[in-house]
Amino acid sequence: MKRITLIGFAFALSTALLVSTAVAQTTAPAQDQSSLGDYARKIRKDPGTAKARPKVFDNDNLPTDDKLSVVGQPATADAAAAAPVDDKNAAGAKPDDDQAKKQAAWKGWQDKLTAQKDQIDLASRELDVLQREYQLRAAAMYADAGNRMRNSSDWDKQDADYKQKIADKQKAVEDAKQKLSDMQEGARKDGVPSAMIE
Repeated sequence: MKRITLIGFAFALSTALLVSTAVAQTTAPAQDQSSLGDYARKIRKDPGTAKARPKVFDNDNLPTDDKLSVVGQPATADAAAAAPVDDKNAAGAKPDDDQAKKQAAWKGWQDKLTAQKDQIDLASRELDVLQREYQLRAAAMYADAGNRMRNSSDWDKQDADYKQKIADKQKAVEDAKQKLSDMQEGARKDGVPSAMIE
């Protein structure tokens, strides 16, 4: 019986706390507190504050019939009349030609970059093969003590040759990667889109 009474008391207490919290949240804010919207309306209606603020464009005062950002002097009717109307090279063909030239240049850069990436891939695979061959020969040499004693001078020459070949191939891979990096930087400077560079 005590347990039921205790559970009932805990339920009543928690219900009272929830109700009081809900009532506190729904009551009106105090008179000295105002919302941000009220403050914005008050500032907008007050003409004295508009002169102190710089011109700010928003959805209410955004011009619909004129361009918002114009650089230089507005065009006059005389300048429009002086422009040749029937010059097809200036009006239509020139932008298309420029775009075609850009596309061709970008395609050339992309082909060069692809060829360089293929060269890096080939050199990396050759380096991997050399390293594996060296590891296999070294494992075979050091696994047999008799062979190591009989052919130690021959092994020293082969070991030095393989190490030199590996070092040369590593240098070639690093040089090819540096060349690719330089080519990518050159392509960026020429304005090639990054999707075509990578």
